[in-house]
Amino acid sequence: MAALQALNEAVVACRRCPRLVAWREQVAREKRAAYRDWEYWGRPVPGFGDPAARVLILGLAPAAHGGNRTGRIFTGDRSGDFLFASLHRVGFANQAESVSRDDGLRLTGAYIVAAVRCAPPANRPTPEERDNCAPWLEREVALLPDVHVVVCLGGFAWESGLRLRAALGGSPIPRPRPKFGHGAIADGDPWPLLGCFHPSQQNTFTGKLTTSMMDAIFVRARELAWGA
Repeated sequence: MAALQALNEAVVACRRCPRLVAWREQVAREKRAAYRDWEYWGRPVPGFGDPAARVLILGLAPAAHGGNRTGRIFTGDRSGDFLFASLHRVGFANQAESVSRDDGLRLTGAYIVAAVRCAPPANRPTPEERDNCAPWLEREVALLPDVHVVVCLGGFAWESGLRLRAALGGSPIPRPRPKFGHGAIADGDPWPLLGCFHPSQQNTFTGKLTTSMMDAIFVRARELAWGA
């Protein structure tokens, strides 16, 4: 726990990517009208959850007015509303919503982290920014020895998961690469990847991702982590 805390403090101080630093701080200064009274976080966003997690949830990056505002990934945005409601229904979260990093949300058996720790313009990090952030992800996951499955929210996270597994000394990236899809599984050591459509409004508002579809992913993750 102390090692995770020390790592998270180092993450928060990171300024490796000039474009991301400039964007996250600009958003924090200018704010969105609905949050004009908020003091934005405006820094890299560390992971959070149960240090004994058997399920790791890997996202893309903090939202400009979500995690970049609240200081906790998926907290305070519509994607997080959808995600945390599902985690609560399946039994990984003690409450169904999260609006701030001190609102009492607790995860049991799960840990959430982003492949890129700063909010990127248009939600699109560059390959260089992804690679700059990869060592933070590798160090954090190395401190979570009980992980048995990684749920990848979207194609970017899926690609990052494949790279992460190889970087930690596990299975090399297969050729051809396993294709991302909702419910897709990429077996390998030390844990399989489980694909899930990202809970963005683009997917949830159009019905591409429904509540039952997301719940089914976390039920499957629980089966993979603890045995069917």
